[in-house]
Amino acid sequence: MSGKSRRGHGEGSVYEFKPGLWAASVDLGWIDGKRRRKVVYAPTEAEAIVKRDALRRALTLGVNLAAPPRTIKEWLTEWLTEKERDGSTKPTTIARYRQVIDGHLIPQLGRIKLDKLSPRDVQRLVAQLRDKMAPASVIKVHGVLRVALADALRLDLVERNVAKAAKLPRLGRVERRALTPAEARKLLTEVAGDRLEAFFVLALTTGLRRGELLGLRWIDVETDEKVLFVRQTLQRVNGQLCIVSPKTHRSTRPVPMARFACEALIRHREVQDREKAATEELWRESGLVFANTLGGPMEPRNVNRRFEQARKAAGLEWLRLHDLRHAFATFLLHDGQELRTVMELLGHSTIRLTADTYGHVLPAKARDAADGIDRIMGEDGEAGKP
Repeated sequence: MSGKSRRGHGEGSVYEFKPGLWAASVDLGWIDGKRRRKVVYAPTEAEAIVKRDALRRALTLGVNLAAPPRTIKEWLTEWLTEKERDGSTKPTTIARYRQVIDGHLIPQLGRIKLDKLSPRDVQRLVAQLRDKMAPASVIKVHGVLRVALADALRLDLVERNVAKAAKLPRLGRVERRALTPAEARKLLTEVAGDRLEAFFVLALTTGLRRGELLGLRWIDVETDEKVLFVRQTLQRVNGQLCIVSPKTHRSTRPVPMARFACEALIRHREVQDREKAATEELWRESGLVFANTLGGPMEPRNVNRRFEQARKAAGLEWLRLHDLRHAFATFLLHDGQELRTVMELLGHSTIRLTADTYGHVLPAKARDAADGIDRIMGEDGEAGKP
């Protein structure tokens, strides 16, 4: 080997390794009692110099060049294992990460070296996903990659988070038909006296998510004070029903109840007490408000099946169970409640999320505000004239 173009101390060196192959070496210093160097190869001296300069730049940025090279597959597997081990990530989130990683990221990017992943690779992934997924789903897949690369950046395994450079599809606002108060009353008429009547009443009058209602315990309900507390939720994790913490820290919240919601809960408690007495030793006390007929967690799909029957009978076949939550928010906004109040009751993480979701209600409120000026100034426009 002949030194072709030696550099000064600390700058690294470039030399001809063998005919037709050049090497660039950068000194990494003492690591674990040994002097370490990072060596890369190129077919020409010019390309070797470029690679050497890239190594020096990465070293300056704090990238751990001594770390063993990993593929995207190896890093994502290691990253997910660590997420499971540290216990700070909810099981439902871990399950969603695993689905995205196994179903999309590893098949598309798994063989690429972690430190070689480029913005172009990520953009190509996004383009491929757009051909078979809704924009919201593409954004979620990209989000998992972005979070995993952020941790790689924090650990100095990469020079930058290349996922941030990708151009994502735009989310168009989908404005679903809003449930009217008359339609809501018709739906409640259909479920009157049903075992799940109180469930649908609370869904419509508190805006709780399905999992939050199914995770609600009697100790979280104070009918005398007309308030309930969201402290846990029922979710399916890896095929099993589990009690988990709420979606976000804002999801843990007190929620006031309407009088007729409290009355529905009192009737529901009487029904549950009769079921408990009838089953005797078969009853498995869970403390859940909406338990199954033996006291355990209720299968969420059974709730959906009953709702589908009720909506059809009410002539509301377009209605989804989650639309009751949207109806609750829409009713409040039409009633003049502040956007922040609605945000807190729904347990949204940000007010922007509430505004984006219910922006279609605000123009109507703006029209009411303009009409209010007419009322204040006088409809004939004469008020205020000298």
